[in-house]
This record gives sequence, structure tokens and C-alpha cells, in this order.
Amino acid sequence: MIRDLFVGLRRIKIYALVGESGTGKSFRAKLVAQKYRIDFIIDDGLLIRDNRILAGQSAKKEKTFLAAVKVALFDNKGQRDEVARKLQGERFKKILILGTSVKMVNKIAARLQLPPPSKIIKIEDIASQRDIENAIRTRRIEGKHVIPVPSIEVKRNYPTIFYNAIRIFKRNPVPPISSTPRVHEKSVVRPEYSKRSRVSISETALSYMVINCVDEYNQNIRIKKIAVKDDTMGYRLVITIDVAYGTQLGGDIHELQHYIIDSIERYTGILIEEVNIIIDKII
Repeated sequence: MIRDLFVGLRRIKIYALVGESGTGKSFRAKLVAQKYRIDFIIDDGLLIRDNRILAGQSAKKEKTFLAAVKVALFDNKGQRDEVARKLQGERFKKILILGTSVKMVNKIAARLQLPPPSKIIKIEDIASQRDIENAIRTRRIEGKHVIPVPSIEVKRNYPTIFYNAIRIFKRNPVPPISSTPRVHEKSVVRPEYSKRSRVSISETALSYMVINCVDEYNQNIRIKKIAVKDDTMGYRLVITIDVAYGTQLGGDIHELQHYIIDSIERYTGILIEEVNIIIDKII
């Protein structure tokens, strides 16, 4: 059992690097790891240590955006188990998890049986607005992504999506005996899904899912209106309902919210940031 594997790992510290997709998290992950002396990086389905991919699978090799989201969230049990076993065999104190939101990082940590993050680092804290805008522009126009390991690692594991390599030369604040600068290499890739149009969940599809969830939960609830908002960090739903006279809901509204969120996230891999339920009237 994965839960048993992590009995001895509860004292580790989890860091989160959070920012919208394409804002440069993977590009700066190594710098954050070095600053806080973090042992491992979890990024887009991969477990990374130093310059090596140790376990997992890259979301960037998927052919559709939806499939990539599921990989990044460790939706597959086999992928979760592989990373969990690898971590069990390593000695470490700190892990950095990258995600588009705190909720996403929490979900990844929970699925890997790790504690929730104790320190949240926002991309705005470590990158200028101009750098973020340039990163977003590159992502949207050229479809380029970064994996924070040298090109030799990506070429060996994912040769079909490799595009280029970026080398960053950095000198130590206090020069050692040798003043030769350190070289950090990152790999630029172009996933299959970025070469095509992005796959997204339509408002109609989400609405049908909500209707089905509510009907499964309680057939005495009638939906009047569903409003869907995509704020790039996840989806927010506002559901207006009528309730049949005599139906006892009370605290069940909270349970219904969780039922909708868990059901949709489990079957689609998308993130539901919020579900608000408004009772319009009793009929």
C-alpha cells in the first residue's frame, strides 16, 4: 500500500511553486530548489533530482491537453506508485511541487501521500511581470515548454518532443578557488498537444456533468441555472436549484458541493476551484 510506504516521511517539508500555465515555473524551478536546498522537484508528472529524471512520466508527451492534465495530476495509479516507491528508496527532507494553483499542488501531494505544502512561492515573487508576459507569449505563439533537466535526459526519455536546450551561466556570489561559472541546462520541448488546438471542456459539457451529478445525488433537486467561469486556474460553478417540499438538505449542500467536485475531477482531470449552490425556492 502506498500509504504504508510513507509512514516515515511525514517530517519532510513540501514547497509549492504556483503560477498560471506558461508563466515560467519550470524555467525557474531549479533556482528555487537551489535557494531553499530542496532535494526533489515534481513537475508535470515527473520526479526530478539534480539533473536526472528519476521516475514518473512527462505530461508533455501526451497528445491531448486533457490527457496531459491527468498525467500532471498523477491520475494514473501506476504512475503514482512508481514515484512513491522511488521516494521511499531515497533520503530527503524537502520537495518542490509545481502547479497552476495551490489546489493542484495539494491534490498532487495527497495523491503521492505527501504532507500539504508548508511554504507557497508564487511565480510573481520570483519573476518580473515582463518576464512572465514574455513566457506566456512564447507559450501561446510557439507552443514551447520547459523541462528542468539537461537535454541528454530528455533526448533519452522523450526524443520525439525535444526541441532545443537552454544553458544558463551563473557565477557564485563568493568565487571559489576556480572562477569557472556553473552551467544550468534546461530542455525546451514542443508537446504534441501544443502543436494542435488546445482541448478544453465546454460550458455545455460541464453543465451536463453537473446535471448528472446532482441527479445521482438527489433526484428531488431541480437545476434552474448553471453558470460556468474558466479563470485559467480552474473552473468555478454557480448552480441555482429548486428543492422539492419536504426534502431535507441542511448540511447535505456541503456534501453535494464535494460530490460534484470529486466526480468531475475524477472523470476529466480538470480542476474545479469552486462550486456555489444557490437555493432559489422550495416547490
